[in-house]
Amino acid sequence: MISRARPDLDSEATAEGEQTLVPGVRPVTLGDRLALRAAAPIAPRRNPNAVQKPCDLGLFDEAARDQFDMLDFLRAANGGDLPPSKT
Repeated sequence: MISRARPDLDSEATAEGEQTLVPGVRPVTLGDRLALRAAAPIAPRRNPNAVQKPCDLGLFDEAARDQFDMLDFLRAANGGDLPPSKT
């Protein structure tokens, strides 16, 4: 029988006790956990299934972008010229 030398395996201390790590696997650090939480999308705490309301105010109002300017309408009606002012 041939006896093989066992490789030195890394281990980590956990709440359950000392655990051996598989070769090529490193323990999950606090930095890894924080990076994962930071990369996750933000979800509301009260209702995690809530859908975000659209931002329909001011600069982000999509419906307001569909409106046309009254001067553009008058230019189109008069062939490109504005009507003379009556002052």
